[in-house]
Amino acid sequence: MDTKTHEVTRRRFTVHDHRIGEAGILHEDDRVELIEGDIVEMAAIGTRHFACVNQLTRSLVREVGDAAIVSVQNPVRLDEHTEPQSDLTVLRAMDYRESLPMPEDVMPLIEVSDTTLAYDHGVKLPLYARASRRSGSWTSHTRSLSATPTRPGMATGASRGRGEGKRSSPWRCPS
Repeated sequence: MDTKTHEVTRRRFTVHDHRIGEAGILHEDDRVELIEGDIVEMAAIGTRHFACVNQLTRSLVREVGDAAIVSVQNPVRLDEHTEPQSDLTVLRAMDYRESLPMPEDVMPLIEVSDTTLAYDHGVKLPLYARASRRSGSWTSHTRSLSATPTRPGMATGASRGRGEGKRSSPWRCPS
């Protein structure tokens, strides 16, 4: 019997692959994000996560006022192959109708982790830290429904960005 091996070709998607949506493979309400060329299904939003994001949104909007935009569960384009949807992103105030925010537009960025803590720390945090180093600005992360935003130049968790920055006091989410 003649057995041949076949190499599998992996096609990495880019942020410009709009044909997927047009072909009906993905729909507008699908909870997916683009992570290093892979389309990754996002976890369902539970009530604790929902409550925490809402509480943090309210606090952030009050804190930043008109000086910035608080973007809730929207994508940030880190590079051609990565467009994660963080839970909260504070963006510099500008018009984003023509393009998604890029790393240089981000101030604090917050991921609320409940059931996804390992994934957020193992996959998303390093991506945010790398983008932060490239843009010289932000990164932030949360743990167990407790958010600790950071200021520009600092990454929390496994990686650290440039400089020490100033750490805000943690915002607690409802238990």
